[in-house]
Amino acid sequence: MSEKKEPGIWQGFKAFLMRGNVVDLAVAVVIGAAFTNIVNSVVKGIINPLVGAIGTKNLDSYSSCLKDPCALNADGTVKTGVQIMWGSVLGATLSFVITAAVVYFLMVLPMAKYLSRMEARRRAREGTREVVEVTELEVLKEIRDALVAQRGNGHIQR
Repeated sequence: MSEKKEPGIWQGFKAFLMRGNVVDLAVAVVIGAAFTNIVNSVVKGIINPLVGAIGTKNLDSYSSCLKDPCALNADGTVKTGVQIMWGSVLGATLSFVITAAVVYFLMVLPMAKYLSRMEARRRAREGTREVVEVTELEVLKEIRDALVAQRGNGHIQR
């Protein structure tokens, strides 16, 4: 008797890697990493200097003392008291909002408009085909109705 051989680990791994969604995910991660560099350079090179011209670029030094007396060591760690570092949280939040805005307005929105135009063109082409098909169908119906009318009146010639 011959027993069915279970697929080996290598065959299973190969099948897993060759699935379309795994390959698509890998491509998306690589493109995403490259895209991150573009977004970061736009934010650091253009947006941050504009924000820095209005205010400050670094908010990390802003804090509040929750329990007095607050004193810091030379390396920035808290020596005494309880210090709330709200400036770093605000800076990270602003950085996130600015980065999200750059991605949306410079990348997502233009791509959505482009895809919308392409979809509208595709629909227009399909709509034109449907109009042509409907027009041909209407002409054939008119011919049929005319033949039926002629047959009913006895005017059909053979």
